[in-house]
Amino acid sequence: MTYLVRFHTEAEAEVNEAADFLDRESTGLGEVFLDDLRHAIDLVASHPEIAPIVKGRVRRKPLRKFPYSLIYSVAGEEIRILAIMHQHRRPFYWRHRN
Repeated sequence: MTYLVRFHTEAEAEVNEAADFLDRESTGLGEVFLDDLRHAIDLVASHPEIAPIVKGRVRRKPLRKFPYSLIYSVAGEEIRILAIMHQHRRPFYWRHRN
């Protein structure tokens, strides 16, 4: 079973900001980041309990190639992406999101 995936508005903005930043660092790196993110999303959509819980029902799945983590929660048959968190900045800034 594959779960429906929805993004918090602020998480969508984080994806775009990270991809744009990485593309400015090196042309094409933003697309590599997006591919890595898609892989993580596909993985949690098919296996939502693969990542450890960090708070309540919220889970954290690190990306393979970049210092970012996918922060998400599972409710019913839906996965809610709460943040695309840089691993070396402000942990738990996303706590207010649901």
